[in-house]
Formats: sequence, C-alpha cells, structure tokens
Amino acid sequence: MDCWISLLLITYGALAAVPFRNLTVANNDGVTYHAVPAGPEIRPYVVAPAREPKLDDQAAWKLLRTRVKYVFVIYQENRSFDSYFGTFPGADGLFSRPATQTLGFNQELINTDGTLTTIHPFRIGPEQFAADTDDIDHSHQRIVEKMDVINGHPGMDRFAFDEERKYSPTGNPSLKAKQYGELAMAYMDGDTVPFLWRYADRFVLFDHIFQQMTGPSTPGNLSIIAAQSGQTQWVLHPDQIPKPGRTKGAPVFNDDDPLWGSILDPVKNLMPTNPLEPTPARKVQDNLKFASLPLSLQGAALKQATTRDSDPDDDLEDVTHDITAITNTGKPTTGFGWYQEGFNHEPTDKDDDDGPVDAMGRHASYITHHNGPQYFGYIANNPVMRQGLHGLDDFYADLRHESLPAAGGVFYLKGGYHNQLGLKPADPDPRVQKNFLGDDDHPEYSDAQISEVMVAQTINRIAQSPYWNQCAIILTWDDSEGDYDHLPPPIRSTGPDGLPMSDGPRVPLLVMSPYSRVHYVAHAQGSHASVVKFVDHLFDLIPLAQLPDEFLARQLGEKKFGQLELGPADAITPNMTDLLDAFDPARLAGQAPPLPRQYITIPDDLLHTLPQISGYGLKDIGITPIDKLLGIKNEIPDDFNPRPSTTPTPGK
Repeated sequence: MDCWISLLLITYGALAAVPFRNLTVANNDGVTYHAVPAGPEIRPYVVAPAREPKLDDQAAWKLLRTRVKYVFVIYQENRSFDSYFGTFPGADGLFSRPATQTLGFNQELINTDGTLTTIHPFRIGPEQFAADTDDIDHSHQRIVEKMDVINGHPGMDRFAFDEERKYSPTGNPSLKAKQYGELAMAYMDGDTVPFLWRYADRFVLFDHIFQQMTGPSTPGNLSIIAAQSGQTQWVLHPDQIPKPGRTKGAPVFNDDDPLWGSILDPVKNLMPTNPLEPTPARKVQDNLKFASLPLSLQGAALKQATTRDSDPDDDLEDVTHDITAITNTGKPTTGFGWYQEGFNHEPTDKDDDDGPVDAMGRHASYITHHNGPQYFGYIANNPVMRQGLHGLDDFYADLRHESLPAAGGVFYLKGGYHNQLGLKPADPDPRVQKNFLGDDDHPEYSDAQISEVMVAQTINRIAQSPYWNQCAIILTWDDSEGDYDHLPPPIRSTGPDGLPMSDGPRVPLLVMSPYSRVHYVAHAQGSHASVVKFVDHLFDLIPLAQLPDEFLARQLGEKKFGQLELGPADAITPNMTDLLDAFDPARLAGQAPPLPRQYITIPDDLLHTLPQISGYGLKDIGITPIDKLLGIKNEIPDDFNPRPSTTPTPGK
C-alpha cells in the first residue's frame, strides 16, 4: 500500500490514472481524491498492482490492436462533468478542493427584488424529478461568457448570472430567469442516473475531458469524427466565416442544419430532415470539406470510392492531397457507421395520422443537426460513403445478424426525440409526460433515466453479441449544456469572432472493454479529439492533423493568424490523451483474464422500469457520493424549479 501512496502523491498534471483505494489523498495542487475501495461484486476483478506488467505505450498499443477490433461510441447530449459526476468518489469533483479554491463555487445571482445573493452547487434528485430538466443556454457566445475568460484564464464563475440575464437582461429578474440561473448550478448523482454511476464504478471514468469547441451540439458532433469543427476550412476560405447576419460558415459554432437534405440542397439527395423542425434558408450550413474519420477509414479504397461523388470539384476541394495520402497507405478499409435514431425507419414510427411514417423527410424522432457526417458533401453526395449512415435500430439488427464488418471498425450510436422501449418519465405531470420522451440525454426533451436505459440496452446487446470479446465501448457527451463545471479548460485557440474557440467545459467520458481497468478514474487531459486519436492509434491511421491538406492549413493558420492550433487536435496538439490509460496492462498481456460479459450487463428487468419507480439507486450499487461522505449540507434554493418553462411555478 505504501507504494501506492507514493504514486498518488505526485502532481495532478502528471497524474494519469488513479485506482480507487481506501484512501483520501491530496496532491501537490491541493486536489483531494476521495477514493473508496471496490465493492464485493467488483473486488474479484481488480488486478493487484504487483501483477501489472510494465508496458510502454508502443507495446501496449501493439497488444491492444490484437485484442480490440470494434469501437462503439455511444454519443449522448449536453451534460457537464460536474452535473453528473461532480460527487463521484475518486474524481476531480465539486468537493475536491476547499470552496474558496474551487473556481466558480460561489456565484452571484440577483433576487427578484433586485438584491444580490450568492449561489453554490446543490444536489437535485428523485424528490425533484431531476431526470427531467429544462434546457439552459449552451450557445457559443453564452458558454464563453459563462466561462468568464480574462487574459486567457477562465474564471468559471458566471454560469448562474449569465443564464439569469438571458431571460431578464435588465432590471429586476423574473422568477423564471432566476430559476434558470439556479438550474445552471444544480448537479445529480447516482440516485438519478444509477446505471451511469454503476458503469463508472466498474470500469474507467475520465475526469479531465473537455468539450473541444465552445459551442452547442453540432460542433461536438463534428469534432467526434474530425477532431475539429472547421478551423482548417476557415484558414483556407476566410471569406466564408460566420459573421453578423450570416450564421453559416466554418468554423462551425452553432446548430444550423446541414446543407444536405435542406431546402437549399442543390442535388436533392434525399438526406433525411425532421419535418417538425422546418429549417429556413438562413439556418442552413455551408458544405463542409475538411477531413474526417469516414475518409481515413476507407484506406486504399478511398480514391476509387471518391469517383462516385456527384460533385467532386466542390466536395473534395480541400482534401485532394489527403485522399492520395490515405490511398497510398495501402491499408484495407475499416468499417465506419453512424447509427442515429430516426435516420430511416424505426420501431417508433407510427402508421396513423398521429405520427410520421419514416425518416425520409417525415420522421419526427430525427434530430438533423446531431448527424455529424451529414454535413460533409463528400459523404452526402457519394453512395459509397453514405452506406455508413443508418438508423439506430439498424445497429441492433446488425448485432443480431452479426453483420458488422469482419475487419472491425468504429460505430457511433445516437438517440433522438423518442425512445424505442416506449418508456415515459416517472414524473406524472402531463406536460412532462408529453415532452420528455427522448433518449439522447438532452435536457428539455430527453429524460435522463430513459436515456441511461437506452445506453444500458445498447451495452447489454453488445455484451451478448460475439463482438464483446473484441470491443471497446466509449460513452461520452457532445457538450456541457452550459451547466456549471469548476475545472478551467485550456484555451487553445480563438475564433474569427475573437472569442475562445477551444476548449470548453468538461464532459464525462467512460471506457468499457473486456480489457479495461476496473474501478478506475483516469485524470489524463483530453477532449472529443481524444476519441479520434484513439481510433487513429488503434487502426494505425495517419492522424487527421498530419494529413497533407490539414497540416498545410495548420501552418497557414499560424502564418495568417498567429495561432498554432487551427486544425485537428488528434496529433501535434499537446496534452491530448489517446485514452490508452483505460486499458489494463495485465489483461492486454494475457496475465489477467478479460472481463466477462456478465460483468458489464445490467439485468433486463431493471431496464423496463425506471429507477425512480423501482427505487434502484446508490444503495444498490454500493456508492456513497462525496458530498454525503463529507456531511456537506445540501441547500436547494427555496424557489428552485427544474423546469421553469415546461412546468412554470404557479402564480408567478
């Protein structure tokens, strides 16, 4: 045990990963990791430190490539790390430092009578029906304002005030405005999302992963496949940047819908859109042309595949040399799939007048601006590349039929406005019952417990398939929702508007695999680009940042704008983990057995009744959150309402 204490007492910047032990450890930066021992169901799978072989990164990656062929990325929506895991044992959370040393812990807010007050983080749970909350502002400008960046240093102290002022810009705030400001400071724990906490307890939770772009969902859904949202396109086409009166353009900062499938689509290729969200021409994005994983995974077949593009002069303009470099690697094609609820026919489709029939312009569960690949003309306009786009139920069918590519690949999974199990929120309020049926975890329309059921259902099906023995599952979120998170992100670049562009606040990220560590918190720093970097390394791809067109644009960005990080962040960019920390050297080397499928499986009977109704929670998974462990008083504001718009406070 003494050797572990010595290992833990190193600087937090160098600390890569900490196994949970029965310790409370403070490092040299004043961070206290309140670690706890593994529970009885987990303890048999913990590998003792003395059994861990010493592997350098090269040896570890070589072994990992022989073990893992399938990467499944379950990509949820809009949660900050602190809002979900801020009291998780062993993590850098809300109570890892004294309040006076925790950025933004106490924030200003204005009472409805105009007097000033302060607010600090508070826990909401089943009593408040915390699974259903309204949506707070997570636009590019608002996230930057909430981070309160001064001289390149985020203060993380205006989440409450700026959210309140959105609804009451001047004068005394309305109660609704104040409640939105309060909502920005609320957090949950394993009594609201017990399945997520169970996975974090049994596998690997990363607590220093930042959203790559300071913006809403679309930039995140681009970054997860491209490690950027268009910085290189900005450098190469500076006349196409977003500007006053023109929201479209690169880099992408907003949720404008993709060109392909919109009313401006010049080729009318029948890409799906949501019929209940008609997109005006002013809210349609430009064609995106920078490199992404769907290109690089094609390998030697890429040049031939691009001959099927219906508009190569425009679509391939910025990746011509990349195509040659990828083709010349001679590597076989690796599978790529983006499976999103509503892209095509789903079990949630209705055949009556009350619901749309399919996704080809009519399916109401589809969220168009969440489909990252749909923004790229070289995918939307090419039948070969389009083959990678599917509906969510197609993934479950591919598991049943064992029809994923034999060579392996990376497969992204996203929910939408509806859930396939037909679940409804636990809150009996009819407004909540109507509005919170989604399963991608986005506040305002998704229920957090329905969403974690979707995650658990998906993981169970993977675990019961032949792919479990050769897979890594990554669960993460596309942005932080504008919710408070205390840890300041690195400011790597600024956009054409002069505001910080990268990084934004933290998001949770979990890694689960037969070869992963157990009961582990990894502190390595990264962003959404870390997922791309992991895929690069696993399949031995040329990193997007080192492809010739992207590398040239990066150099031009330094020359034109004096910025070093205007490009994909999957290489060259410092302090960007490749997620290798998640894997156990003993399991990779065959000195400890892989984790069995039953270890990850959540019993099916728990998935058909929401935890709020069944009572399943922290007591069942055996975790005490840090605020309760430390005896910290939970102070919910007297006038708090988790849904100021959906269920307004009566008479106010």
